[in-house]
Amino acid sequence: MNCVSTVAPKIYWLASYPKSGSTWVRAFIFNLLNDEQKKFRINDLDTGPIASCRKWVEDAIDFDISELCHNEIDLLRPGAYRWLSENMSQNGYHKVHDAYTTLPDSNRLFPLEATRGALYIIRNPLDVAVSLACFTGNSIDKTIEDMGNIEATTCGNPLKFHQQLRQLLSSWSQHVMSWVNASDISKLIVRYEDLKFKSMTSFTQIAHFLQLPTSEVAIKNALAQCQLKRLQEQEIHQPFKECSESAMRFFRKGVVGDWLEMLNSEQVQSIVDEHGSVMRKFGYLTSTGKPDDSKG
Repeated sequence: MNCVSTVAPKIYWLASYPKSGSTWVRAFIFNLLNDEQKKFRINDLDTGPIASCRKWVEDAIDFDISELCHNEIDLLRPGAYRWLSENMSQNGYHKVHDAYTTLPDSNRLFPLEATRGALYIIRNPLDVAVSLACFTGNSIDKTIEDMGNIEATTCGNPLKFHQQLRQLLSSWSQHVMSWVNASDISKLIVRYEDLKFKSMTSFTQIAHFLQLPTSEVAIKNALAQCQLKRLQEQEIHQPFKECSESAMRFFRKGVVGDWLEMLNSEQVQSIVDEHGSVMRKFGYLTSTGKPDDSKG
């Protein structure tokens, strides 16, 4: 699995910090690739396994990794992705929550030989804090603290078996910039807020980048199938398999500006103090350094 491949890479990484909109984008991709007239069901959503899916990686390296520590497994992941890419019959679109990381052996966690491109979705960290706290069951203060932790991970508890491998998040700011500054791969950066308020333009841009159907009719139909209201209605009748045990539901609000009602001034300032430079870079702060409180 360490040989240099002459096969064109087939993996598009759908990267984001948790609770930034990647599942919505995956639902769009799924509908665009399938019959838009067919009723979309949330638990049929499949654009390819998440990058940290234990079974996906284990099948690629063809042996049981349950006795290995997280660091040992990380060193095996690049080879697994190379092998998987080489054996794909068509492009795959795989969700990623890891930061764009270089491992201790100097290999990229996501090797160039497997990577066709990366779509990175960024969301206002003020709204991320609210959504992530609801998803994990942690307090907002604990969530804000975790978002500033450069050693933050998910699924990293060694005392619990996870279907997903440990994911190296780092802080929110470092996570964002790790992908934004990944100059060695083809990438597209999109803001969640633009997906909401400039949907046709933003999703058409995504479709072009990911080599998906780009007709206006197909994109409109795909977006109609994955409207948040539809996803929420389905989840009422059938729990979404990707929802955490700590959350009442996966598809919560999906709104822009929820932080205005959910965060106090100290919490807002803590996030701005920690992540202000990156927030400013992506338009989440005004020219005076204050959080942009507009909802459009």
